[in-house]
Amino acid sequence: MIEVLVVDDDTRVAQVNAAYVEKVPGFHVAGEAHNAAEALRQLEALPELDLVLMDHYLPDETGLAVVREMRRRGHQTDVIMVTAARDVATVQAAMRHGALQYLVKPFAFAGLRSKLEAYAELRRRLDGGGEAEQAEVDRIFGVLSVPSDPGLPKGHSPTTAELVRQALMNAEGPLSAQELADRTGVSRQTAQRYLKLLERTGRARLTLKYGDAGRPEHRYVWATRA
Repeated sequence: MIEVLVVDDDTRVAQVNAAYVEKVPGFHVAGEAHNAAEALRQLEALPELDLVLMDHYLPDETGLAVVREMRRRGHQTDVIMVTAARDVATVQAAMRHGALQYLVKPFAFAGLRSKLEAYAELRRRLDGGGEAEQAEVDRIFGVLSVPSDPGLPKGHSPTTAELVRQALMNAEGPLSAQELADRTGVSRQTAQRYLKLLERTGRARLTLKYGDAGRPEHRYVWATRA
């Protein structure tokens, strides 16, 4: 589980954001804080934290001041800014202090979910360790900047769509839904749903593999390779 600290000066907003986090598979809210001092205390008390959802407008300090103090104390916990601050100077400062994402209030659940799913995918890519060729480095840096796809049907995640697309593009040949699920970590049903979407939009093509008996196996290949 990815352990999350939710920091927001508004108790009700913090509770809503925490509820959103808990709805995303693989994430767990380890704590909430409503000011800078409480956030820093929670960071000391919860060493297992992986991620902080950080509001900028706090009553005693700014969220960026908390991030600076975190780094000064040696805390390498990842940060996603979740704030109404939308001036370029604050966004730029957040980038310079290592915030991985910046989500502007107000937002719906889908907005936060896409950020969290992208973060989870980044962790999966980095957990393997070792060395990376340029193509893999590009994919790692690109994970958090996956754009929203306005053409996606309701209920489809841009992050999952990009994950499936990358897996299919990088495959040496056609993949079944189960093979794609094994490569991406999504369920077979999810893999099948996104593969059918890629086929309908012309970005993937369906091929059939016939066995000794029974129905042929549906396999998909990226359209430029078909």
